[in-house]
Amino acid sequence: MTKADLLVDGYERLRDAVYPAVNGLQVDELAYRPDSGANSIAWLAWHLTRLQDEAVAALAADRPRWTAGGWFDRFALPLEPHDTGFGHDSRRAALVIAPAGLLLDYFEDVHRRTIGWVRPLGDRALDRVVDGEEVPPATVEHRLVAVLVDDLQHVGQAAYLRGIVQRGMRP
Repeated sequence: MTKADLLVDGYERLRDAVYPAVNGLQVDELAYRPDSGANSIAWLAWHLTRLQDEAVAALAADRPRWTAGGWFDRFALPLEPHDTGFGHDSRRAALVIAPAGLLLDYFEDVHRRTIGWVRPLGDRALDRVVDGEEVPPATVEHRLVAVLVDDLQHVGQAAYLRGIVQRGMRP
């Protein structure tokens, strides 16, 4: 198994976690936040997809699917096109409201691009340094693993929130 195979496996496992965390929920369930400082399932799903989209686009020297694929217009969120949710306060996080189908369609578009770009990469391409200022220098592989780890944390948070929503534990 190559490094690229392992990365593809990780991103496929992410996909396998995103769908059950989001699919079948109503907009109000996706927007639920246990308190005013918490993130919603919709925000978590959108944010993890935006992070992956921006990171892979930068590594591939391509445009993010968010703008190039028309997702920014379809979501019609009151946010700037470059916004990934990084650093959002609770007020801005509450602005991300979307139906499950839209969240999953955007995720799937980004996922397909990620897998299609990562799968053919050889070790040399994955070892390419993208930030020599970091210690140790950040490589393509490092960035892809970092995004995967972050995304897996967010999908775990979304799955936990789904449990709260489905068990009727909302105040």
